[in-house]
Amino acid sequence: MMAERAGSGPVTGISPVQQMLASGTGALLTSLLVTPLDVVKIRLQAQQKPLAQACDRIRRGCVVRPSKWKCFLYCNGLMDHIYVCRNGSSCTSLYRTQTHFNGTLDAFVKITRREGARALWSGLPPTLVMAVPATVIYFTCYDQLRDGLRYSLGLHGSHIPLIAGGLARLGAVTVISPLELVRTKMQSRKLTYRELNVCIRSAVAQSGWLSLWKGWGPTVLRDVPFSALYWFNYELVKEWLHEQHFISQTDFSISFTAGAVSGAVAAVLTLPFDVVKTRRQIQLGEMETLGVPLQRSSATWHILKDIWAESGHRGLFAGFLPRVIKVAPACAIMISSYEFGKAFFQEMNLREKRRP
Repeated sequence: MMAERAGSGPVTGISPVQQMLASGTGALLTSLLVTPLDVVKIRLQAQQKPLAQACDRIRRGCVVRPSKWKCFLYCNGLMDHIYVCRNGSSCTSLYRTQTHFNGTLDAFVKITRREGARALWSGLPPTLVMAVPATVIYFTCYDQLRDGLRYSLGLHGSHIPLIAGGLARLGAVTVISPLELVRTKMQSRKLTYRELNVCIRSAVAQSGWLSLWKGWGPTVLRDVPFSALYWFNYELVKEWLHEQHFISQTDFSISFTAGAVSGAVAAVLTLPFDVVKTRRQIQLGEMETLGVPLQRSSATWHILKDIWAESGHRGLFAGFLPRVIKVAPACAIMISSYEFGKAFFQEMNLREKRRP
């Protein structure tokens, strides 16, 4: 009963605020479950290249000098974030090297025993400030756009989720992109809010308002196709599972399975754009931390050509297995939690209406 109408037909009997609460709760749950996997990954990487041995690299001229910072990607299951880590800062807990790990499971056990379970969520709170609102915007807009296209404009067909998913992600990325850039500036330069205001005003005066959307292009190029493919496949797989099990309701197991399958497919098909986005994010981190202009062209097409010249087609599909392992469960947890939350509010509202 609780799962009835969740994800099938218009989102009736539930307000946009309740949709936001459902997506926000799902976002928090996804982050709590997925973040430990990324923290362990970072610690294993740090074991090979400790923070004290990191280097600043200015690509033209091959200048390499010792540094006290490390720029890396941190994923909380919802978004990828640039994390600029300096010796002595709070994020150095992610780069402790006193303990040697012999693999993923060994890392989980040793971190929990020696540093406490909280260490598995190191660095999570700052990223949630943007990841949760971005997810709320994205999922709420998707449902509103999908239902608007189907039931207000009278459009039909399997392409509706594809269009709604792409547009919803485009809106979320556009809103969040400047905030992520501001967060990176504050973290890399240790700016106060007053200094940050001066810094942003200066950047806008020199390069215009569009300078606040640096990195928007590669992000859109990856995330919009991913979301379009994800929702397209999610609706198809969910419908197929309904037919296979002869049920008309979307329960937790169906949404979880459909989310994992559609997430994995979308992750594989958009992998080259993920590689480009990762390189672009690291370049932006270098710019902010070193305080120097980017020496090489960072246009998406040029990055693609550089990767192809360096590694061929294998370079464009680098990290295939880690991306699928990370994306599939995150998508499954997020969508099943979201559908469950919507069903909960639908059932709650229905009970309220039945009261005399």
